Amino acid sequence: MKFYHSVGPNPRVVTLFMAEKGIEIPTVTIDLRDGENRRAPYNVDVNPAGQTPALALDDGSVLTEVTAICEYLEERFPEPALIGTTAEARADTRMWTRRVDLKICEPLANGFRYAEGLALFEPRMRCLPDAAAGLKAIAQDGIRWLDPLIAGREFIAGDTVTLADLMLFAFLDFGAGVGQPIDPAATHVTAWYERMKARPSAGPN
Repeated sequence: MKFYHSVGPNPRVVTLFMAEKGIEIPTVTIDLRDGENRRAPYNVDVNPAGQTPALALDDGSVLTEVTAICEYLEERFPEPALIGTTAEARADTRMWTRRVDLKICEPLANGFRYAEGLALFEPRMRCLPDAAAGLKAIAQDGIRWLDPLIAGREFIAGDTVTLADLMLFAFLDFGAGVGQPIDPAATHVTAWYERMKARPSAGPN
């Protein structure tokens, strides 16, 4: 296998996932800032969507999309389980992963792309600068929505770290560096974030 990595929160979700599992896969770093992901050979031979991350499998096929890659790695390397060991636990993890992705991660990322990241992204995709402030506010609304729901929990989906935690941490850690810090009033999310940041898997971005 070969893992195509770059800067940004999406590839980091997978690197966190691999670190938690103790998986080491040969890595190719794609220069996102220089647009390497948007030209051949990457957008021809690896991912026609021109996005990272991507995982090239031994049979020559390529997986893209964060959750698909993590689901595959979970099946190939089931221990420790990061999506769940039962049907119920897997469903719960997937539910929380989808919730944090839609309510927090996506609006946070687009808020960055349409504002601080506009010069980089405007030539590559449709950007809506007027929507940036609203998207950032939606992400903060999502954090405030999540805050009471994780009171008394060590992790988002219960007592063990899961894909939901790794996805949200990658995006909130990115947000902290681009002007979208966690509202200090969200005390449960803030405490959770500090616990995640202290994990060996968090390491340097």
